[in-house]
Amino acid sequence: MSNFSKIRNSAKLSIAPMMDWTDRHCRYFHRTFSKNILLYTEMVTSPALVKGNATYLLEFDKSEHPLALQLGGSDPAELARAAVMGASFGYDEINLNVGCPSDRVQSGIFGAILMKTPEIVAQCCKEMIDAVDIEVTVKCRIGVDHQDPNKTLPKFLECISKVGVKRVIIHARKAILSGLSPKQNRNVPPLNYELVYKMKEQFPNLHISLNGGIQSLHQAQLHLENGIDGIMMGRAAYQKPGEVLLDVNRLIYNLPNREVSEKEIVRQMIPYIENQYKNGNKVSKITRHMLGLFSGRPGAKGWRKVLSENAHSSGPEIVLQALSEVE
Repeated sequence: MSNFSKIRNSAKLSIAPMMDWTDRHCRYFHRTFSKNILLYTEMVTSPALVKGNATYLLEFDKSEHPLALQLGGSDPAELARAAVMGASFGYDEINLNVGCPSDRVQSGIFGAILMKTPEIVAQCCKEMIDAVDIEVTVKCRIGVDHQDPNKTLPKFLECISKVGVKRVIIHARKAILSGLSPKQNRNVPPLNYELVYKMKEQFPNLHISLNGGIQSLHQAQLHLENGIDGIMMGRAAYQKPGEVLLDVNRLIYNLPNREVSEKEIVRQMIPYIENQYKNGNKVSKITRHMLGLFSGRPGAKGWRKVLSENAHSSGPEIVLQALSEVE
């Protein structure tokens, strides 16, 4: 199986790039649930890499593979250079952010505002595709502001398809660039799954992943069974990872499920936490991503309380102390 095929198989279920959340510690934690899930970095801007030489933002543990680097930017040449840097670090995919609605991102002329200029997005993608041997993908919205997604989304997909983009993740909501906060943009604009399904029919050769509002693996299964190529989950996978991800191998990848529990996930994390602590990292930088692990389970409140109140000033032993609240 080629690397492209392996990544596409992994893309049946991916975890969304989320600023301040999907850092390397979060990704290491999510990887303990399955070797198959496709993971994404937080968005890294091309100016930070090319002009700021902030290569520390590209560091990751090899166990995080398969792993995609999400870039933000709108300068084709600069993005191509950033993509080359990402490829040299060993990422499996380069993804262009055309979906983030924050003011800071808009002021840099990248993110969701690029939905208004599909030709620029296409040029950016072409430059990156020509520069690297790994796949270049796009994460976008169905439209922004007063656009009619039924007209603008097909045009957008046609533009990027023509330059060689073969895989796209569509957040099935509009982004309202003025008047709504980034948080509101994740909930207020209505979901339009039907339009994403239409795009799959209209562009059958385009690998399309659906993002937005998906809360469980069973919902993900239904979309996959109905013809969508992949599912990207965000906050549900982050806030209640035990509930959402433990059964992913069986339900999404049709593989035998590992006999693993939330408690075993914690025990698997201990060596990593100990190593990071020895290297000077606070335990809380890792455990903050694990707070929702026992969501809905007896002892979940005690688990969160011990970690929230003590992990910033304690060593790895605090994790086992928190686990005793559940056991």
